[in-house]
Amino acid sequence: MSEEHKSLNQIIEFRKEKLSKLIEAGVDPYPQKYEPTHFSSDILNDFKNLEKENVNIAGRIMSIRKMGKASFFHIQDTKSKIQVFIRQDDVGEENYAHFKLLDIGDFVGVKGHVFKTKMGEISVHTDVLTILSKSIRPLPIVKEKEGETFDAFTDKEHRYRNRHLDLIVNPDVRETFVKRAKIINSLRGYLDDLEFLQVETPVLQPIYGGANARPFTTHHNTLDQKLYLRISDELYLKRLIIGGIDRVYEIAKDFRNEGMDRNHNPEFTMLEFYWAYADYEDNMKLVEDMIRKVAESIDSLHPTWGDLKIDLSKPFQRRPLLELLKDATGEDLTEASNQKMREVCKKNNIDVGANANYGQMLYEMMGHLVEPELIQPTFVTDYPKVISPLAKKHRNGNPHLVERFELFIGGAEFANAFTELNDPIDQRERFEHQAGLAESGDDEAHPVDENFLQAVECGMPPTAGVGIGIDRLVMLLTENRSIKDVILFPAMRTDCLLYTSPSPRDGLLSRMPSSA
Repeated sequence: MSEEHKSLNQIIEFRKEKLSKLIEAGVDPYPQKYEPTHFSSDILNDFKNLEKENVNIAGRIMSIRKMGKASFFHIQDTKSKIQVFIRQDDVGEENYAHFKLLDIGDFVGVKGHVFKTKMGEISVHTDVLTILSKSIRPLPIVKEKEGETFDAFTDKEHRYRNRHLDLIVNPDVRETFVKRAKIINSLRGYLDDLEFLQVETPVLQPIYGGANARPFTTHHNTLDQKLYLRISDELYLKRLIIGGIDRVYEIAKDFRNEGMDRNHNPEFTMLEFYWAYADYEDNMKLVEDMIRKVAESIDSLHPTWGDLKIDLSKPFQRRPLLELLKDATGEDLTEASNQKMREVCKKNNIDVGANANYGQMLYEMMGHLVEPELIQPTFVTDYPKVISPLAKKHRNGNPHLVERFELFIGGAEFANAFTELNDPIDQRERFEHQAGLAESGDDEAHPVDENFLQAVECGMPPTAGVGIGIDRLVMLLTENRSIKDVILFPAMRTDCLLYTSPSPRDGLLSRMPSSA
C-alpha cells in the first residue's frame, strides 16, 4: 500500500520501524557531519569539465525509483536537484539493503562519479551512500507530468503555516527569499557607497512615535514600566543626526497593531535613512535612483504585478496631493472644514466615522479615489501640515502645506519622506496638537515625546528623511501580490489545523506523497 493511502499515524509508525532496522544494523541515521565538494548546480552547469570526476554531494531525497538491484533517486540541495544512480554491485548487498529503507524526505550524502544516462540526464553514479537524516514525517505530495510540477502543496494557508515544507516542495518560493536577500544587500550597498552609517536603535521604547499607528504594548517587570514595540525608528535616528552623524540608516523590524491584508503584516521590515543638509527634493532623486539600481540588480526593471505592468526604467512622475484630490473630487480641500470634508466623502460614497477628523477623511479619500490610479511610479508631494506632524513647512509660503512625499507604485505606497521639521517650537506645537487629537479619540495620533523635543532644542541641522517598506518593495520586484509570500513566517491565527491533520471526511492524510 502506498503512503498516500495510509493514515498519518500508520506512515509515521512504518517509518519508525525502518529507522529501528537501520539502528539495529549498526547504521547511525543522524551523524554529526558530512562534507560535500559540490552543489548539484555545479555539476549540472559544468558537466563538460566534471564528467567522470569524483564528487561528494548531499541533500534531501525528493523521488525514488527502486528497481530490484539498481535504483534511481533525486536529491535536492540548496541550489538545485540532481539524479543519482545506485547499484547493489557497486555499494554491496548490505548497503543497498540500507538504501531500500530510505524514503522521500530523508537526507543522504553521495560519493560517486559524474556521468550522463542513456536518456541524456546528468547524474551521479554512487560509490558510497551515507545516511544523514532519517525522516519519520512525510512531505506534502509533489506530482510531476511531462516536466511540469502541479499540486506541489498548493494550499497557501497550509504553506504559510508550514514554511519549512513550502521551501522544500516549491523551489520558486526559495528563489523569492534569495531575491529578498539580494534586494536588501543591494539597498545596504547603495547607502554604504554614499557613506551612510548603518545603526541599530531600540525595539522596546518608552514612548512610541515616528508614524501614525497603534502600537503593541508590553510591561518590563524590573523597570515596572509599560513599553511599546516600535512603530518606527524615526525619532531615534533623528537623535543621531542631532548628535553629529550626518548620514544614518537602519533596516529594522517595526510593529503596528492594526489591520492585516495583502499589503500589511503587524511585523514588517523598514528601511529608514536620514540625510543632514538635504531636503525632500534630494530624497526623491536618491529614492528613484536607488530603486532603479536595486531592480536592475535582480533584472526586474519591468515587473508584472498582478495584472499591472510596471516600468521602473522611466522617470518617476510627480504630482501634488491636493491637486490629485481636486482632479478626483472637483474640490479644493486645502482649507476645507470637517463639515466640507464630510460632504465630499458622502458625495463620493466614502463611509467615515462620526468623529473622523480632517486628516482621517483625507486619507480615506486618497485611498478610495487616488491611490488605485497611481500605477506607474509616482511621487505624491506637498501634503497638508495637519497630517504631517514631523515635516517642515513648505518653502512656497503656503502655511497649510509641508514638504513631504509618498511614493506610489501599482496603487500601493512604497515610501514616505519629509524635509524634516527642525524648528523645536513648531515641533512642540504640532506634538501638542497631536495629543489633542489623541484625547478626542484618534488612537493613531503621536504622543508628546519630551526627550525628543529636548534633543531638537539642542539644534538639528536641515535634514531629509525617508522610510521605505522593504516587504512591499520585495513584493513588487519578485512579482508577488501578497505580503505573506515575501515574509518567511507571516502572522497567522494559531487555532487552525496544520497540513498533517487527518481529513475529516475519511480520516486519511491529505496532500501525502506517493511512496516510491
